[in-house]
Amino acid sequence: MAYIKFKEMTHYFNFHRELELKNLPKYIHQYVLPNEKILKAYGTKRDKCVFTDQKLILFDVKGLLGNTKKIHIFPYSSLSSSAIVFKPQSIYLLFTFSSGYQMRLNYINLTSEDKSELRELFTNMISYNHK
Repeated sequence: MAYIKFKEMTHYFNFHRELELKNLPKYIHQYVLPNEKILKAYGTKRDKCVFTDQKLILFDVKGLLGNTKKIHIFPYSSLSSSAIVFKPQSIYLLFTFSSGYQMRLNYINLTSEDKSELRELFTNMISYNHK
């Protein structure tokens, strides 16, 4: 019998604002294919989360000067399970990938309209996984 320990990979993201797609930094577009469409983007002061119609891209900036950037790319096809959890002013998304990684993305200070948009995005993301 094999034992696999699951550990959340990025439980520390607390995205608190939606980013305007037309104002995204140029480096983000380097990770988006020409036939891909960016659906939504969220950010913290330093980190970014981009949802396309094919994958999730996380830009994790570390260091006092922001001199270390780790970029996580997760094709929706690699999702094995997911969940969305609603709280009074926040939502968090839980993902388990076929590699065994688990991830939690927190979205805080949301209005009911923001929650509806994120729920719709989540639903679309899951449907892209099954195409």
